[in-house]
Amino acid sequence: MKNKKKFSLVLVKPSHYDDDGYVIQWFRSSMPANSLACLYGLAVECDKEKVLGENVEIEIHAFDEANTHINTKKITSIIESADDGMLMLVGVQTNQFPRSLDIAEPLRAKGIKVVVGGFHVSGVMSMLKEPDNFIQKALDIGVSIFSGEAEGRLGQVLIDAASDKLDPIYNFLDDLPDIDNVAMPLLPTERIRLTAGSTTSFDAGRGCPFTCSFCTIINVQGHKSRDRSIESIENIIRENVKQGLSSFFISDDDFARNKNWEGILDKFIELREVHKLKISFTIQVDTLCYNLPGFIEKSGRAGVKRAFIGLENINPDSLLGASKRQNKITDYRAMLLAWKKVGVITCCGYILGFPNDTQESILRDIEIIKRELPVDLLEFFYLTPFPGSEDHKKLHAIGTEMDKDLNMYDANHPVTAHPKMSKENWEDACHKAWENYYTYEHAEILIKRAIATGTSSSKTMGLITWFKGCIHIENVHPLEGGFFRRKSRKERRHTFPIEPPFIFYPKYFSEIIWKHFCWVLLVIRMRLICKQVRNDPKNSEYMDLALEPLIENETETLELFQSESAKKFVTKQERFKKMQHGETLAT
Repeated sequence: MKNKKKFSLVLVKPSHYDDDGYVIQWFRSSMPANSLACLYGLAVECDKEKVLGENVEIEIHAFDEANTHINTKKITSIIESADDGMLMLVGVQTNQFPRSLDIAEPLRAKGIKVVVGGFHVSGVMSMLKEPDNFIQKALDIGVSIFSGEAEGRLGQVLIDAASDKLDPIYNFLDDLPDIDNVAMPLLPTERIRLTAGSTTSFDAGRGCPFTCSFCTIINVQGHKSRDRSIESIENIIRENVKQGLSSFFISDDDFARNKNWEGILDKFIELREVHKLKISFTIQVDTLCYNLPGFIEKSGRAGVKRAFIGLENINPDSLLGASKRQNKITDYRAMLLAWKKVGVITCCGYILGFPNDTQESILRDIEIIKRELPVDLLEFFYLTPFPGSEDHKKLHAIGTEMDKDLNMYDANHPVTAHPKMSKENWEDACHKAWENYYTYEHAEILIKRAIATGTSSSKTMGLITWFKGCIHIENVHPLEGGFFRRKSRKERRHTFPIEPPFIFYPKYFSEIIWKHFCWVLLVIRMRLICKQVRNDPKNSEYMDLALEPLIENETETLELFQSESAKKFVTKQERFKKMQHGETLAT
């Protein structure tokens, strides 16, 4: 019997650089990498199916650079220890593409095969139909580009790599695969343990029916809902539970638009209530989800602990301009109160920099939200024309100047001019938005609301601490945050000088000490606030304007509805309801 050959497949989810040129990396990162889990699961399937032949074993190595130090020597060593192999940079977002090139270039110089895929590649090829300068640079150094989804295609890429016949471009954007019963997203336990709370992820479905102009997902994954079977989702849950994992992030951009949402939630309820599995979930949904009969109630029973909601703005004109027609400010309070009723923590995305925004209007709107909407957490983003979005395509077509550095496209930096704010003014508005929402006074109110509505006060406090600390201490967006910042002296962007050891290490160690001192003070203060609220004998009776039950004429009294655009929107909605009522009576 011949000795088996080994083909080493290295999967890397890259990070990106901070403003000082260092890779954003942690001892424990905050968000699981679903694309990495998907590719790992597909690679395991390819190995089982022996796509490279009965005599070839595919040795799979998966790394998330957000929590693992990656360098070319490490990757080279892994691949050269086998008979053959390649590197796949997976799930690469726009801001991660410069880092991907920096990883790929020295490997290509050594003759190692490299393939890169993800939302930047797929978005650019979907909307612009041709490579941008960064993708072209990758092609020029011999990196292969993969556009689209890998289900049903990874095997062919592996065969091409093993035959030294990789195509320069693989484009499957016009042929989106059925994901009903494909290989399950899965990562080894030791990889999952490197994320905070040992949270793993899977996508229950792909595609979104809405047409938001700033979104790239709809142009990469399509508008049609493509879903995993309920049976395969149950298998994903059970396989992870066997590994000792019980916390899941469902990465669907909008789980509420999954046509099987009810069956999936019913299955989660069965697993929790009948089979006694202690599982919990974080989901992403739209603002209309509360109109789906039973959706929020079943989410609560199914173990949903946190819901990310694309609130985006409270100005109807801004929402309309971004093709966010499904967001109706008249529904916001009802929707958020419904989530409060089942004890789910709400985290709402809020975009800063719509054309009519000014620093004054942004800060005024945030104060209105604080007083009148029962949202737990707000996470702020710059309005960013991501490559792959309709916004980017339009700006590109008319020649609008956009930042040429893709590393800046993380929604935490302004990358194009604003009609009413200078870059400095816009940055200051964003900084003040975080500062004004996450005051200690408002944190106390949020904890009071949590206790009064039966939401976990400790988890609410923990998330507030996390968001506040990431922005004000670590200077990174909470979605890119983590525990204990790691920096490698030599892994710095090539546009920055490599600092000598006697400068780098004293600065790095003093930074660690100072930051952890700030973290300790923040945690202590937040715990004291939480303790004070919990010790209040009347904490369950707390009530404020945001928590008050809905009343019929609140559009006339709440400040949320008093701007000119809000008044016009309310009038239009009332007219529409009267028309609907008249049609109902007529039939």
